Amino acid sequence: MLGIQLFNEIGSIFRNTPTYALVLEALLLITVLGLLLHKRGGRGLSKEQQDYLIERYEPEPLVADTDPDHPLLHTRLVQSKVGKRIVVDGHDCLNLGSHNYLGLLEDNEILEEACKCLRKYGVGSCGPRGFYGTMDVHLDLEDRLAKFMNLEEAIVYSYGFSTVASAIPAYAKRGDIIFVDEGVNFAIQKGLDASRSTIVYFKHNDVKDLEQLLVQQDKRDQMNPKKAQKTRRFLVAEGIYINTGELCPLPELVELRKKYKLRLFLDESVSFGTLGNTGRGITEHFNVDRDEIDLISAGMEGAMATIGGFCVGSHFIAEHQRLSGLGYIFSASLPPMLTQAAISALDRFEREPQIFGQLHQKSQKVHTQFNRFSKLKLGGDELSPVKHLYLAEERDSFETESKLLSQVADKCIERGVAVVEAAYLRNRERKPIRPSLRIAVSRLLEDSDISKAFDVIEAVSSAEL
Repeated sequence: MLGIQLFNEIGSIFRNTPTYALVLEALLLITVLGLLLHKRGGRGLSKEQQDYLIERYEPEPLVADTDPDHPLLHTRLVQSKVGKRIVVDGHDCLNLGSHNYLGLLEDNEILEEACKCLRKYGVGSCGPRGFYGTMDVHLDLEDRLAKFMNLEEAIVYSYGFSTVASAIPAYAKRGDIIFVDEGVNFAIQKGLDASRSTIVYFKHNDVKDLEQLLVQQDKRDQMNPKKAQKTRRFLVAEGIYINTGELCPLPELVELRKKYKLRLFLDESVSFGTLGNTGRGITEHFNVDRDEIDLISAGMEGAMATIGGFCVGSHFIAEHQRLSGLGYIFSASLPPMLTQAAISALDRFEREPQIFGQLHQKSQKVHTQFNRFSKLKLGGDELSPVKHLYLAEERDSFETESKLLSQVADKCIERGVAVVEAAYLRNRERKPIRPSLRIAVSRLLEDSDISKAFDVIEAVSSAEL
């Protein structure tokens, strides 16, 4: 009785199954059986054949052949603490390569405060902020940064690169439109990639080109108002572009933000602690209300002489990143001693605002002096602590210019001035990058240091170029 019932159920299944499904299943069954029978009936290799193959086997190398001129094979060895002077490959040099704008890397008071924090908390926090990595110094730093920038709230990241690279995709998503200066740094570019938004690049520091693109987008929005209603628009720029040393035209960008209803994100990794009478960045320099900027981010690895980064803005801006900023959620928090170093740097900002005027004077003096090179051309704003030296006479290829500048840097180091070529991921940068020597100005430079640096670079470049 049970067998008859089972037979009827099987028959019902066959009757209710489409013919094409039965054919496909039959073909699949035949294929599987054929493979199994072929494997069982196949004849293995003889002992002689196995020995023959093993004897002639040549494994592929774990690492492919490397270009002997690859930069990683010709690194320079720093043999001292980083400061105004530095020992490179045994040569005692004036340091024009480190982004130690205010000279706080060698500040003994900041060092002592960091050491006290090290003795209290140990080296690391051992966890992300949202789990068990938050300590009182993290909260103190966020509170201090928000008050210093006169904004509602701040959020601190443990790595400068991941700050803006996490902040952008925390807000911009697929379907949004982001208008971006084509000269932005690589961290911003990675944040744009992660957002999966529609990216529209405008010419570097060209406000007219940006407005033309915004007008075109406005016309497209009028043709499809339903889609436009759901599309958010962002504008991303840097305060001082590290790739060019130029200031962004912030007042004009703010006007376009108002006119076309954009959300403005500003990366102040270079301009924070270097521009403005009190170091509050490019908003202070141009006297722009910081409430006009939706999000301000900055790395703390320049003027603050520590590690990490932060974002400041409204309560919503900070709180949303605590749930959506991947670099905040999944990274171990900033080590307490480095957090304390940032707090001590802010103390110095507030206690000695004259250090910013000193940096401005040094940047202007370097700019005036370095503008006189005969074989090199200076790029960047006179107030920017980051400047670029390009070959005055362009060569036929990137490789040729890069090799010549590398030779100039090596000879300068041998003669006591440490300069470095700007490093880029050339094939992954949005805008084609021209090789340059990147100069980082420090407020600790004396007039004699600037004169010596000019004389050495001029002599070397004249001989090598």
